[in-house]
Amino acid sequence: MPPRLRAVRLASSLLSISSRTRATPLVAPFLLPAQQRCASILSALSDNKGAYNKKIRRGRGPSSGKGKTGGRGQKGQHAHGKVPAGFEGGQTPQWITNPERGRGKYNPFKVEMSPINLDRIQSWIDQGRLDPKKPITMKELAKSRCLHGVKRHGVKLLARNPEQLTTPIHIVVSRASADAIARIEALGGSVTTRFYSPTAIKRVLRGDTHPTISLQASTELVALTGRSRHAKIPSPILSALQSATEDAKKEAMSAVMKQIGQKFKFRLPDATARKDIEYYRDPAHRGYLNYLVKEGESPSLFFKPPGEAKDRKKQSARRDAAKASADNRLF
Repeated sequence: MPPRLRAVRLASSLLSISSRTRATPLVAPFLLPAQQRCASILSALSDNKGAYNKKIRRGRGPSSGKGKTGGRGQKGQHAHGKVPAGFEGGQTPQWITNPERGRGKYNPFKVEMSPINLDRIQSWIDQGRLDPKKPITMKELAKSRCLHGVKRHGVKLLARNPEQLTTPIHIVVSRASADAIARIEALGGSVTTRFYSPTAIKRVLRGDTHPTISLQASTELVALTGRSRHAKIPSPILSALQSATEDAKKEAMSAVMKQIGQKFKFRLPDATARKDIEYYRDPAHRGYLNYLVKEGESPSLFFKPPGEAKDRKKQSARRDAAKASADNRLF
């Protein structure tokens, strides 16, 4: 077994002391053992206390202390073999005969959002905990503790005591009520509803994703939130976003996404579900995709706008005429 570090240090100290005395040639051979080894701590390694717990082996004889029935009890199906989880002896299970009903029932299509009201936002502005000159996103709401956590599908803006809001604000949330939108826009502010996936919400709060800028975001939204401390996009690029030519806008948008990609670890996703796309295309909801809807078109993707639907009667008549023509006959 290799010597301990303490023994080596003690021997070296004794050697240094004995070198000053006259009896060094006589004492030196007895201070160190005949066989010398390098100091090592490998033989003294062990787990921390509580890191390892010995597994209890049940039903391994009386001497183990957990013998005989091994915790399974006397006889019965559970003692003799394995029983599937939820098996009730062959009768109709309770979750079928007495299913869960009412408010506690699980609904996979339920939309869970954290509510935030106008009076609370104004209170946070009065306390100096929110800056109304900058766009307010869920990142600012959570960091200032105006919201205590954000639920699975984002934040919904509600209009409790709308007369208490006296400061114009620019806010970006997942959804907003009509009264809240009317009050904010009456003061000269703006409301933008933006899509967030559950994973994106976690990344935004963690600081790994920009809270507003994505591939399909409008240039107005990018210019509005590009001056915030999250992105700090240079002013020449922001001015190019508001130019008249489409080519300049595309180049500026690619420059913005390149800079966002250098600063943030993940990219903010856009809506992919049909219902989500329809909601955020609607100008009445102030969706961030409403610039995609042309004038006279509907934001609905479930119905084609007038003029795009083809006339089936004309199609069938053209098909019948082609079949009847001599050029298309095989025989």
